[in-house]
Amino acid sequence: MYILEPLRSLGHPQPFIVIMDALDEWRNHPTFLKALVPLNSHSSVLKFILTDRLNPCTLHLPGVGELSIYTYALAPISKEVIKAYFHKHLATVPWVDGRKAHSADVEKLTELSCGLPVWASTVIALLSHQFSDSPPHEILAEIVGSRWQVGGSDGLGELYRNGLMRLFPSSDAQSYFRRYMGASIGLQEPLSVADFSTLTGLPNHLIHATQFALSALQIRSPPPGSERMVHPAMTLHHLSLLEYLQAQTTEASFTISTFNSHSAIALTCVEQLSTLPPSSFESNSRLRALQRYAVKYWPHHVFNGTPRLNGQWLQTEHCLTLQMMPDIHGRWAPLFLKDRIPEKLDSILEDATEADSISTLRKVADWLGESGGDHWGFQVACLEVAVRIGGGDAEAWSDLGRCYDTRGDQTGNLRMNEEAVVAFRQALNLQPDPHPSRGNSFNDVASALRSCYQQNGDLNILDEAISCSRMAVTLSPTPHPDRAIYLGNLTNALKDLYYHDGDLTILDEVISLLREVLALRPAPHPLRPWSLNSLANALDDLYQRNDDIKALDEAVLLHRKALALRPPSNTDRPVSLGNLAAVLKTLYRCNKDLDTLNKVISLQREALGLHPAPHPDRSISLNNLAESLPMLYWRNKDIGTLDECISLGREALALCPSPHPGRHNTLDTLARAYLSQFEQNGAVDVLNEAISLAREGPVLCPPGHRRRPNRVKRLVSLLKKRREVTGDDRDCGEIEDWEAELGN
Repeated sequence: MYILEPLRSLGHPQPFIVIMDALDEWRNHPTFLKALVPLNSHSSVLKFILTDRLNPCTLHLPGVGELSIYTYALAPISKEVIKAYFHKHLATVPWVDGRKAHSADVEKLTELSCGLPVWASTVIALLSHQFSDSPPHEILAEIVGSRWQVGGSDGLGELYRNGLMRLFPSSDAQSYFRRYMGASIGLQEPLSVADFSTLTGLPNHLIHATQFALSALQIRSPPPGSERMVHPAMTLHHLSLLEYLQAQTTEASFTISTFNSHSAIALTCVEQLSTLPPSSFESNSRLRALQRYAVKYWPHHVFNGTPRLNGQWLQTEHCLTLQMMPDIHGRWAPLFLKDRIPEKLDSILEDATEADSISTLRKVADWLGESGGDHWGFQVACLEVAVRIGGGDAEAWSDLGRCYDTRGDQTGNLRMNEEAVVAFRQALNLQPDPHPSRGNSFNDVASALRSCYQQNGDLNILDEAISCSRMAVTLSPTPHPDRAIYLGNLTNALKDLYYHDGDLTILDEVISLLREVLALRPAPHPLRPWSLNSLANALDDLYQRNDDIKALDEAVLLHRKALALRPPSNTDRPVSLGNLAAVLKTLYRCNKDLDTLNKVISLQREALGLHPAPHPDRSISLNNLAESLPMLYWRNKDIGTLDECISLGREALALCPSPHPGRHNTLDTLARAYLSQFEQNGAVDVLNEAISLAREGPVLCPPGHRRRPNRVKRLVSLLKKRREVTGDDRDCGEIEDWEAELGN
C-alpha cells in the first residue's frame, strides 16, 4: 500500500523501474527478495531490475519460488562502448615526454578487457596514479604486452598483482599494505586515522601513504567530508579486488588473512573495554569514538578472529585479557544495548548488569532476537563468544545452533544450517545420558540435518536426521511434554524419505506416528488442527498409492474436523478450506456425486472471499475455483458456469504475470475452459484464444523442462483441431516442427 498507491496516483502509463546493482553483496538481499512476493501481481505499476553474480532461482532462497523472475545472463559491455571509454579516459592520463596511447593500444586494451568495466577502469586508474618512477607509457606497454586478458587464466588478478607491485614495491611496503588492507577489510564502520592507528598499531604517516597509494584501485570515493577517515574496504574497492587479496592462490606478498586481521582488531577492542568508566552505562556520550567502536563490535571481531574450540581459545591473548576483567560484561552490555535497542534498555538493565559473562552474552543475543530488527550479525557474534568463554555450556551451544538454523531457514543458506548442526552436536555431546535435555538436543540435531537435506538432497544426511529423531522420541516417552513435537519432526523426515523412495511401509509408519501425535493433542490444544491436517494429508497420500477409499474417507473426515476448529475469524481457515476442497475433489473423481462437487465449489468460494485483492494468495484461490467449475459445467451444461470459469481464470492470469510460477496452472485451466466453450459454440475465435494461451506454455517451459512435453502436446492437439475445423493447412509446418521435437 505504501509503495503502490502513491505510484498509482501518479497515473503514469508505464511501470516504474527500480534498478539495484550487486544484489549479492547486500547482506539482507534474501529478506528483500521475500518482501517482493506481494508485488508479483502489480508489474504494470512497478518492476525491479536486479544485477547479481548468482542466479537467485538456484539458491533455494525462501520465497524465490513465488516470485515472478526473468533471469538473463549479463552480457559483456560492447567493444564499441569499451573503446569509447578508453578513448575518453586515456586523454586524461598525465602522459610524459609526449608519449601517449595510440589507436593500436586502444584496440589491444579493448580486446584484453573482454567487456569487463572493472578491468578497464583499473587500467585507467593505474595509468593516472602517480605512484612510481615508471611513466604511464611504460605501464601501458607492460599491460598491453603481458596480454593479461580477463578471459585468460587470471587476467584481472594479474592486473591487480601488477598494480600492487608498483604501488608497494618493497617488502616493508607490502607488509604495511597487508596490515592496513587486512584491517580495513575487517573494519565495520569508518574510523579516524588516529583511532585506526590505535586499532592496528600502524603509524599515522604510513596510513596516509597507504591510503594514497590504494586510491589508484578505488572504484568509489569516500563520502564528502570523510576523506580523512579510514573506511571499510568494501565501501571503496571492487569486490573482485577483495576476493583476489583473500584467495589462497594470491602471491604471498599480498595475501590477506582476514582471520589474523580480525584477531588483531579484536585484541585492541577487548583492551579498550577495560577503559570504560564504571558508570558509563548511564550515558555513552562521553565515550571516545574508538571506545564506542569497541563496545559495538568486539564480539564480531573475537568471533571472526579466534578459534572456537575451548582448548585453543584458552591459549589466546583475548581469553587471558577477558579473564583479567571479570566484571566487564556487566559494564559493556548496557552500552551495547543502548546503541542497538535503546527502547528496551530500561526494562532489561538490571538483568544486563547482574549476570555472569556467559549469561549476559546469551541474554543480549536473546533480547536482540526479540527486538524485531535485523540484528542477526550481532546475535551470532555474542553467542559465538559465549561458547568460547563457556565451552562446556550446552545451553549456549544450543542457542548458537538455533541462531544459525533460523538464519539458514530464512535465507536458504546451506552453510548456516551446517553450522547449526555443528553447534547442536556440541550441545548433545555435553549432555550425556541420562541428561534430561538430551532428547531435545537430538531433536535439534535432527531438525538442522533435515534442513541440510532439503538444500542438498543428500540421503545420508536424511538417514542421520531420522536416526536422531528416533533417539529424541525414544528418550521422551509419554507423558513427556515434547513427545508430540519430536514425533512430528520424525514424521516430517520420514515423509521426505517416502517421497524419495516411495516405500509404502514408510508411509504406514508416518500414519501410525501421526495418529499418536493427534492423540497427544486433544481439543482444545492449539496445534490440534495442524495435527488433523497432517494425518489427513498422509492418508490422502496413501489413497493415491493404493486406491483405498477408506483412507480417503478418513482424510475427508479429519479435514472437516480441522475446519470446524478454525472459525471464519481464524487466519488459517483458508488453509483448511483448501485442504478439504482438494480431498473432496479427489473423492468426487471417485464417486461422481454432484453434492460432493458442489461442496468443493462452495468451500473454494469461501476461500476466495477470504482472499480479497490485493491478498497475495488471491490468484491461488481464483485458480482453484476456476479448475473446479468446468467439472460442474460438464454435469449441468450451464454456459454461465463456463463463463464464470473464464472470468476467474482471466483475473488469476492477470495476477500471475510471466514468469510467475503459478502462471502454468492458470494457463492450463483457462485454455481448457476456452476449449470447452469452443466445443459448446463452435466459434473459431474461441479456439484461437485457447491456442494463444497454449503457445505460452512452451515459452514458459524451455527445452529440458519437465513440463515442456505436455505443454507441446496440448498445443499440437489444439493446432490439429483448428486445422480439422477450418480445413486450413497453414498450421501444418508448425505442427510438424513441434512433433519433431516430441520425436513423433
